[in-house]
Amino acid sequence: MAKIAFVGFGEVNTPADIIVRKCKAAAESLEKEGLDLISVYPVTDDYEEKDIKRAIAALEGKSFDALVVCIAGWIPTHAVVKVTEHFRHKPMVLWGLCGWMEGDRLVTTADQAGTTAIRKTFYDLGYDFKYVYDIIGLPSKTKAVKNYCVAAAAAARLRHARSGMAGYRDMNLYGTQADGPSLKRVVGPEIETFEMLEIEQRYQKITDAEKQEVIDRCMSKWNFLKPANPESMRKAAGYYLAVKAICDERGYDAVSLKDVDGMKKLLGFPPAPIFMLLADEEGLCTVPENDSLGTITQLMIKYLTGQCAFYLEFYEFFEDRVLAGVPDYVPAEVTVDGVHVMPAAFGELSEGILNVSRVKPGPVTLCRLTYDDGEYYMHMVTGEGISPRKWEEAGWTQPAPQLPGLEILMDDVADFADKVMCQHYIISYGDNTELITNLCDMLGIEVI
Repeated sequence: MAKIAFVGFGEVNTPADIIVRKCKAAAESLEKEGLDLISVYPVTDDYEEKDIKRAIAALEGKSFDALVVCIAGWIPTHAVVKVTEHFRHKPMVLWGLCGWMEGDRLVTTADQAGTTAIRKTFYDLGYDFKYVYDIIGLPSKTKAVKNYCVAAAAAARLRHARSGMAGYRDMNLYGTQADGPSLKRVVGPEIETFEMLEIEQRYQKITDAEKQEVIDRCMSKWNFLKPANPESMRKAAGYYLAVKAICDERGYDAVSLKDVDGMKKLLGFPPAPIFMLLADEEGLCTVPENDSLGTITQLMIKYLTGQCAFYLEFYEFFEDRVLAGVPDYVPAEVTVDGVHVMPAAFGELSEGILNVSRVKPGPVTLCRLTYDDGEYYMHMVTGEGISPRKWEEAGWTQPAPQLPGLEILMDDVADFADKVMCQHYIISYGDNTELITNLCDMLGIEVI
């Protein structure tokens, strides 16, 4: 939950009960949206500056993600700045309330006189802020304020987030790499690597009883279309516990494993069920193939939306849609009717436990963080995910499995393809463009 400081302002000569009523309603509307508020109002331009000192005292030393500067009526700029300068390092929302109708008369406290006097000043002072204003007769901008505050909370979490990665640059791919210093400077997270040897060493210490407990408690929830090899089940449980221990010890919110050239080639075990268990049981963001910026995009989307932020990759482009799927797994959160799995092998790789669940349709947002010559960009597009036609990827043992995926209808596939940044994109349900844009604006990331 985002922790927000809310300060409501109104001029000293405006009736105090009006300012209090308006500020109280605004604060309560944010609380109904799920924000945790530290509220101070009314703050006026009284000559002795008692209200200003009270507001500063109420907020100093408190931890919060953003400051909502709520203008409930005309207020001289100096009274606002004397408060905000103490918290200039925080993202802010300059929120102008509005008047009301009494019969055929419009009554106003000159809210937008206050905000228009302040907006340019905030800009000149270099504040990181968003300006919103209410309009008489229309719904309040509560949602816009809330979305900016959620983005501020996400930016704060990202600053100290950590993602774990076993190995690096699976299949010697170029697009999955990351530049550590610039990532830390711009976005915030650390990507920490650990060796597959450490996973194997921990795996060797896990008992058969511990593996069986995972099988009975977690994997028994899965719907097996065909019985899986018992040894594959035990390996999945054991490697899951080994990776989980590393993530728990080091506080990782996301994890990626060396897939094709690591787990499959060296250990003879496709890691799909490991990812499934880490995602579903531990709530971790997971993506295969050492996808560095994929994991960071996942963290951004999860912190913004609360969703698992799953990945899909592209198989085919059409005139009005793309076919996006995965050759391994999806989290249970995005399945239509639970997790469905089956034993399967691809080409010369060892047989593993393949997820063949159906993915929930609906409006989706696809996005991908990318890096180019010292600058970060977010490629983002919305679409409508629908259940795909019958399809298969050549190379699977026959009868070939129907892989999890969606056909995603887009307004302009050609434009998307012209800007596409990687085979992996992170998917969330709904139109989350405002949330993502707010976060990118705070971090100095251009949205394309």
